[in-house]
Order: sequence, then structure tokens, then C-alpha cells
Amino acid sequence: MEKTMRTLTAVVAVSMSLFHLYTAFAGALDAILQRGIHLFFAFALTFLAHGTDSKDKTGGLILKLACLAAAVLSIGYIVVDYHQIVSRVPFVTPITPIQYVCGVLAILLVLEITRRHLGWPLPVLASLFLVYSFLGPYMPGILGHRGVSLRRLVDFLYLGADGIFGIPLGVSATYVFIFILFGSFLSQSGAGKFFMDLAMALMGHIRGGPGLVAVTSSALFGTVSGSAVANVVGTGVFTIPLMKRLGFKKEFAGAVEAVASTGGQIMPPVMGAAAFIVAEIIGIPYIKLCVHAAIPAILYYFAVGFSVYLEAGKEGLAGLPRHELPNVWTVLREGGHLIIPIVVIVGFLVSGYTAIKAGLYGLISVVLVSMIKKETRMNVRGILEALEKGARTSLTVISACSCAGIIIGVVMYTGLGVRFGSILMWLSRGEPAVALVLSMLGALVLGMALPTSAAYIVQASLAAPALIQMGFGRIETHLFLFYFAVISCITPPVAMAAYAGAGLAEADPMRTGFTAFRIGIAAYIVPFIFVFNPALILLGQPTELLIAVPSALIGAIALAGASTGWLLIETNYIEKLVLGISAILLIKPGVVTDLIGVVLLLIVLASQRRKQAVLKDYGLGRSQ
Repeated sequence: MEKTMRTLTAVVAVSMSLFHLYTAFAGALDAILQRGIHLFFAFALTFLAHGTDSKDKTGGLILKLACLAAAVLSIGYIVVDYHQIVSRVPFVTPITPIQYVCGVLAILLVLEITRRHLGWPLPVLASLFLVYSFLGPYMPGILGHRGVSLRRLVDFLYLGADGIFGIPLGVSATYVFIFILFGSFLSQSGAGKFFMDLAMALMGHIRGGPGLVAVTSSALFGTVSGSAVANVVGTGVFTIPLMKRLGFKKEFAGAVEAVASTGGQIMPPVMGAAAFIVAEIIGIPYIKLCVHAAIPAILYYFAVGFSVYLEAGKEGLAGLPRHELPNVWTVLREGGHLIIPIVVIVGFLVSGYTAIKAGLYGLISVVLVSMIKKETRMNVRGILEALEKGARTSLTVISACSCAGIIIGVVMYTGLGVRFGSILMWLSRGEPAVALVLSMLGALVLGMALPTSAAYIVQASLAAPALIQMGFGRIETHLFLFYFAVISCITPPVAMAAYAGAGLAEADPMRTGFTAFRIGIAAYIVPFIFVFNPALILLGQPTELLIAVPSALIGAIALAGASTGWLLIETNYIEKLVLGISAILLIKPGVVTDLIGVVLLLIVLASQRRKQAVLKDYGLGRSQ
């Protein structure tokens, strides 16, 4: 029986991937059909692949069959009667009994698959929003509303375009799935090992080499996975032991991998799944979002890499011997062809193709390119495994997007979004900077409990309208919220990426989390800078960009020195403070602030040089 279920699960997973490949090639179905079938596959695959809480096999099988039957009924109705659904006038055309039953089942099933894939936080949050919709007349002050009946709520969430089958699930059913599948095929071809070997060949010999390898390989591997925790697990099993072997403290080794892996979600050209949702909500092409995200991502990794370099100097650590490292030309000769699919995707995106077509052609190129070398060649079994893995990987995103649709539906139906904007204005007293800090805290707290996609979607529906009303640009606002939803993965006390790194490093999770926070401190500053001055996201004049980018990179060096406590030699408290101020002034675009920041940095360097010379005369200390 178990073997039959495994086989059936594999068949459903492969069928799911083939369906999405077909619609990517031939064109997506009508929105509600595409999203409905997409969600049905998620229902079916979840209940087939997952066991039940019951230890009674008979009872467990009955419950599994009941869930599958409910999935067939709730989504089957959408497929069979979708013409009537799209032509009806909401709330004017009464909801029928069958629609009501199917809608209730769909909501319950969404909450259940979310619980199974993501745990309790998101379904509990969605349930609280549902309860809020009913208790409106009893809520105090600005939170109050006239309330809603269950029938009307089901009508809105199940049959409307802003509930379960809204934009988040629509993005998941098109762009996101194809790119997840692309990552699955790229990983199956051996790209992960190639990225790791390439990073080792390029960076392994430099001071702090294994740490820089973690930074480089995680940036590259983020193209494949788009998930911080998946990045940590995928590259950390190699880089963390290397860092520990070199002499890095175990908390630092786990933190470096966590911070580097988290950045994979903001690193173009293929960012995390949430990035596609950001582009859709903003209403810009995905490639344009990548362009806006490029410089902050480069700053992020530059600051992290320099922190590793300085930490190695602080600990007196050298790189790995060259004879222990792979040869860069050998690595490129054996696996360099695996870069071609990424070039293909970027090429099609730049040429004006949709992200769906670019992802599809990139995926096809993976299969073709893998045939060049015997070591990377994908046979039929490998292709089937990639199809199955891609479908399974997508389940967390699908459940997060569908459950977030419930939250968005309640927010829109009850008018909570407008009320939240008023609350944000009241709490901030109309001060934009305070409103940004409150929104940042909201994104971080949500991201600690929810996947990046869900955390961003909730903030996009609640905080974004208020921030835009205050005068912030639409692109800057949504990127701001997206970045903080991402870096919640390294924000204590719940830093999931850091905890994953701590597990691999056998380190204390909380210490690893706070170390990750320190290493990734640039990520908490840059979003505030580009919101107030969008030059860093390429929305300014060309002359502004020519000044902003170099100064921001120099600022990243100053920030790394402040966070590690080391520049040329160990820094004292005053030097740390001056470096921190210099970093903020340099990262913030502006000629005057840049000049002041450079002067402060030069003062610290002069102080360090003077102390370095004294230590050298006495034969003491350690420097670069």
C-alpha cells in the first residue's frame, strides 16, 4: 500500500510539473482555472505525500481520502462551472448552497495544507483575521466595522478575485512555479557542486577563504534555490566545516553561512519566490525589479564579504593552501556550461520576453546544456526526478500564497487596510521616518513566523498603502518591505537561517543569530537609505549614480570595520563609533555626506596606521 501511495504521489507531482510546463508553452488558462488547478495539485500532492496525525492506518487512510474528496469537490466545482463564476456579479447574484459548501471546504483545506507545510503561525494568523471579520461590530474604536456574515465572506474569498485565488496564488501558478522548476533542473544537473567548486577555486586561497567561499557560493546557489534555509543546508554542509577547520569560531561560521544564504533571495537575476510577487504587485516587469534590486544586493554581499575578510585578520587566519583547492580553469572546463541557462534567462528577460517564457526557455536550456558533459548529463530518470522535486518544493510557496489570500481578502472586505493606514499615521504622528521604523518592525516580526512571501504580502496589503500615502515611491516602499521580510531570517530572537547554520556548525543558536545580525547589519541600513534617496535603486539621475555607488561601497568597508572591531588592527570604541557614522554618511547618497564620511574614515585609518607603526616597533600586535 505504501509503495502504491509513493508511486501515485510521484505521478501526481510529475503531472503537476508537466501541466505548468504546458501552460507556460501554450499560454496560461483563464485566471481562475489556472489558479484552481494549481491549487488542486497542491491539495492532492499534500494529502498523498503526508501522513496523518492518527496512528491508526485505517483511520488515517479514511481521513486522507476524505481530504482528497473535499479537494476534488471544492476545486472541481471551479473547473466545471467557471464560466458562471466569472460572469456573476458578486453579492448581487446570491451564492448557491453548492458554492457555499465548496467555499467552506476550500478555506479549511487551505488552512490545513498551510499547517502541514509551514506549521501553525500562518494558519493561526489567517484564522485570527477570519475571526476579526465576524467581530467587527464589537471591536473598539478605529478597528470596528459593521461585520460580515459567513456566506458573504465565503463568497468573497472563494468566488472573488481578491481572496484565495487572488494575485499571490496567480503569481505562484505562473512565474514562481516555472522558476522553482528551473532551479530543480539546474540543481539536478550538478550546478550546486559547480558553484561551490568555482567559489573555492576563486576565493579559497584568500585570507578567510572558506568564509568568502560561503559568501560567493551562497550568492550563486541562491539562483538555484531562492530560499535562505535551503541555501544554508545546500552550501553550509561544505563551507561551515571548512571555516571551522580554518579557525573561525563555530558561531561565526554558522552566522556567515546564514547571512550569505539569506542574501540569495535578493540577488538578481533569479531572486526568491517573493520577488515575483513584488513585481506583480508593483506592476513592473520582473527584469526591471532585478535592475532596481541589483546595487543593494551587491552592497549586501560586499559588506558581508569584507566582514569575513576583516574577521579573519582579527583572528590571524590565512586562506587554504592552493594545492588543496580546485583549479579554476579545470572547474570552468568541466562545469562552465552550466552557467549558460542563467545567461539564457537573463537574455530573454532583457529581450522583453515574459518571466514565464524566460523561465521555460531557461529550463529547456538546462536539459540541452547538461548533455554536453557526461558528468552533468540528465537522463530520463533525472528529468523525472527534477519534475517531481520541483512540484514538491513548490508546495510551501503555494500554501503560503493561498493562505495569504485569505488574509488579503479579509483586509480588503473589512477595510482594515485603510484603518491600518490610519493607525500607522497615528502611531507615527505623521513622521515618515517613524512610520518606516514601525513598518520595518512589522515586517521583521511577521517574517520571524511566516515565509518571506507571506510576510511581504501581509505588509504589502497593510503598510504599503499608508507609506505611499505619506509620499514614498511605490517601488521604494515595496522593496523596503520585501527586504525586511527577507532579512527576518537572520533577525533574533527567531532567525531561522541562523538556526539552520547553528545546527550545521554545532553552535549555540542564539549566539549565532546575534552574530548573523552583526555581520548583516548593512541590510538593516540600506533600505532606509534608498527609500529617502532612490539613487541606490537606480531611480536617480546618472550623475547621482556615479557618486552614490562608489561611496556606498566605501561605506560598506567602514561598516564592516565597525561591526567586526578590526580594520588594519583592532579598533577601540571611539574608532568603532566614528566608522559607524562614516559608513552611514557614505552609504547615504549626497556629495556633502560623502565628503564628511570619507574624512572620518581617513581619520580612523590614520589613527590605525599610527598605532600599527608603534606596535610594529615593539614587535607586538597583528595587522593586515
